[in-house]
Amino acid sequence: MGHTGYGDSPYQCFSIFAGNPILIDIETLIDEGLLTENSLKETDHKNHHETRVDYGHVIELKKTLLKKAYLHFTNDKSINKDLYNQFLVKKNDWLTEYALFVELKEHFNGMPWWEWPEKFRYRDESAIQFFTNKFLYEIGFHKFCQYIFFKQWAAVKKYANDLKISIIGDMPLYVAHDSADVWSNHELFQFDKNRNPLKVAGVPPDYFSSTGQLWGNPLYDWNVMQKNGFRWWTNRIKASFEMYDFVRIDHFRGFEAYWSVPFGDKTAQHGKWVDAPGTELFKTIKERLGELPVIAEDLGIITPEVENLRDNFGLPGMKILQFAFHSDEADGYLPHNYTPNFIVYTGTHDNDTLAGWYKHLDHHIRKKLLEYLDADDKTVIRKMIRLAWSSVAEIAVIPLQDLLELGSESRMNTPGTPSGNWQWRFTRDQLTDEKAGWLANITKMYNRQFAQNGK
Repeated sequence: MGHTGYGDSPYQCFSIFAGNPILIDIETLIDEGLLTENSLKETDHKNHHETRVDYGHVIELKKTLLKKAYLHFTNDKSINKDLYNQFLVKKNDWLTEYALFVELKEHFNGMPWWEWPEKFRYRDESAIQFFTNKFLYEIGFHKFCQYIFFKQWAAVKKYANDLKISIIGDMPLYVAHDSADVWSNHELFQFDKNRNPLKVAGVPPDYFSSTGQLWGNPLYDWNVMQKNGFRWWTNRIKASFEMYDFVRIDHFRGFEAYWSVPFGDKTAQHGKWVDAPGTELFKTIKERLGELPVIAEDLGIITPEVENLRDNFGLPGMKILQFAFHSDEADGYLPHNYTPNFIVYTGTHDNDTLAGWYKHLDHHIRKKLLEYLDADDKTVIRKMIRLAWSSVAEIAVIPLQDLLELGSESRMNTPGTPSGNWQWRFTRDQLTDEKAGWLANITKMYNRQFAQNGK
C-alpha cells in the first residue's frame, strides 16, 4: 500500500507510513463534491479494461485530478475541515517529514536525497524552514493526499471487517535508501559522517545465485535502536496494525541475523552474518502493543535460531506448495508434514503462477506432482489449490492469478529484474460465478469459513 518510487516496487517506498496516492478512488471524490464529472472527462484516461498498469500515466493522471480536488478543498469555506485537522495532528510524527521529503524530491527533479544540495542533504534547519515557508501550499497537497488515502482505506477496511473479512498487510524488513524514513532518521542506520552507508542489505550466495542478492538497502544500527527502546520499530508496527488485521513481515530471518555487505561491492558475495536483537525487539513490541498478529516470512535457508525466534512468540511461518516437490517425502513444504501454525500459499508474488510454474517443470518433478495430487494436466491447478485448502495449515492463501488459472504472462514479480513488474491486474469479467462457486465449495468442504482462532 506504500507510496512507490522507481520501478514501482512496494518494497522501495518513499515512506513506510504513507499510502500510495495512485490508489485513491477518484469516483469517491466526485461523490463527495471535491471533483466534478467533467474533471474526469477532461483527462486523457486509458481503457480501464487493460490488464497491465501503466504507472507513469496513472501517476500523472491522478496527480492532476488530486490537485484539482485539493484546490477545491482549500478554497471552499463550506467544507468542514475538523477531521482533516485532526488527521494532521494524529499523523504529525511522520506526515510532516514525508510531505517535505516528497516536495523536495519533486523540486530537485526526482534526484535521491544524497544528491540534493548539502544544506538539504544534511537537513540545515534554516534552509528547511525557508523551503517549507516558500512551498507551504505544495507541501500541504501531499498531506491532503494522505488524508484522502487513509480516509478511503478506513472505509474499505471497515466494510471488510463488518463482513468478517480480515486483511493481511505486508511489511518489508528494510526501508528504501531514498526515503523520508532514512533522510529524517539517519542516526538509526549504519552511515558514515557523510551519510553514506557503511554496509548494505542482501542475502548470501545460494543454490539460486552464485553471487547472492545485493538489495542495497541501508542497514539498521541496532545498537542505537535498542538504546532508544526500539521506538521507531514500535511506531512502525503500530501503524501497520492500525492498517491491517494481520501483518506479514518479509525476510523475518533478518531479525535474528542479517547479511551485511560492504557498501560499494558489486555483489553480495563478501558479506557476513551479523546478529540482530530480535528477541529483545519483539519482547518490547509485545509489552507495548499486546498480542502480535504477525506472519513470519521464513522462506529460504532458515537456522534453528530463526525458528526459535518465530516459535517463542507464537508466530506462524509460511509454506509454499511450489517448493514442495523438489526433494523427498520428508520435505517440510509437503502438506503431510505440516503442523497447524503455518500459512500455506500455492505461491507468492515472487513466484511464477501455478500454470506457468507447471508448464516449465522438469519431467520427473511433474510426474511426482501428478502422482501426489492424483491429477492430470487439466486438473492440476485446481487440485493444487484444494491441497492447500485441505491442509492443517491455519490459513491458506492463493494469488488471484492461480484461482483464474492464468499463465506466466500474469506473473506479478520476477526477483532481480528492475522493471516490468507489479503491473498485472484483473478485469471484472474474469471474476465469474463459476470461480466463486468452486472456491466457496472447497472453503466450506475443508471448514475454512473461519480461522482456527474463531475470527
